[in-house]
Amino acid sequence: MAKRDYYEVLGIDKNASEDDIKKAYRKIAIKYHPDRNPGNKEAEEKFKEAAEAYDVLHDPQKRQQYDQFGFEGLQGMGGFSGGGFSMDDIFSMFGSVFGGGGFGGFGGSRQSARHQGSDLRLKVRLSLQEVAAGCTKKFKVRKDITCPHCHGSGAEGGSGSETCPTCHGSGVEVRTKQTMFGMMQTQAPCRTCGGEGSVIKNRCTECGGSGVVKGEEVVEINIPKGVGDGMVFTVSCKGNAGRRNGIPGDIQVYIEEEENDTFIRDGQDLIYNLLLDFPTATLGGDVRIPTIEGTKVKIKIEPGTQPGKTLRLRGKGLPAVQGYGSGYGDLVVNVSVYVPKTLSREERETMERLKDSDNFKGDAKTKETIFQKFRNYFN
Repeated sequence: MAKRDYYEVLGIDKNASEDDIKKAYRKIAIKYHPDRNPGNKEAEEKFKEAAEAYDVLHDPQKRQQYDQFGFEGLQGMGGFSGGGFSMDDIFSMFGSVFGGGGFGGFGGSRQSARHQGSDLRLKVRLSLQEVAAGCTKKFKVRKDITCPHCHGSGAEGGSGSETCPTCHGSGVEVRTKQTMFGMMQTQAPCRTCGGEGSVIKNRCTECGGSGVVKGEEVVEINIPKGVGDGMVFTVSCKGNAGRRNGIPGDIQVYIEEEENDTFIRDGQDLIYNLLLDFPTATLGGDVRIPTIEGTKVKIKIEPGTQPGKTLRLRGKGLPAVQGYGSGYGDLVVNVSVYVPKTLSREERETMERLKDSDNFKGDAKTKETIFQKFRNYFN
């Protein structure tokens, strides 16, 4: 595959300043960084391609040769090829572009002053009524908790810690590596202290120095109104405790919505199927229908209401989940008409008399309207 022009790769023109080059490279590197695109080979190639372009264009001598002679002008100058480099090498070379390397995934300054606990996942089954009103759920969660014996320090009897003899408190080790550009120095978290800069003198007998032990905790989770099936939200700092008084992880809450016997959910709208008796559909009248709040509301049925007619009660649906909209949906009433399978003799006689009435036969236009309503409903 032919190489692309370096200016094209970074999306800049040939008069771009050093600052423009840095900004363009940083934008592309952030977008295609392997930490953000795990397992994506195409993104990794674009990331390396941008690194190669930056390596040439930010160097005045290489840039001059490239501008004058193209790719051939870089031969013999140690032009970047990416073949002999790891991702650590790339970020060590260009760490200045990212202010010392803040990705936490490759090269640069990877160490952290505090350990981060891992996240937990919980699945919560909710009724439609709980979705509408919001609710609070309590769970007994088994997880890593702060060691009660050493209070999370990892040290026995308050013995404390001492400066790491390997990194002398810096938390990083500087390593020298031979590359095609010559000797190169890279930084990595200290292998002895794991980047903390200190080591424990006497490890806690309960937690072995980690500062965490297995335990149980009752976690109370507030479920907001309007959540939907498959939605995920985060409860901060309720996950596993971080080692040695580190930062707790989070709990990822997965919503699973139970089916409802009365209503069908359609986004924020609720659908209620109303089965009218034939006389009410014909003569009209008042009927009462349920709402999600548990009350009933009265609606008026007009005389001659046809099967498939839709009525809409504004604001009687579900609330929007916070941050994803506002207001309430509607309660949509789909009307159907009940036709009895068996009739008494008097009922049959009545229907036989009505059968011959032109008013009960309907015309082609009426039939077409009814058919269209049903078709629209199912589509």
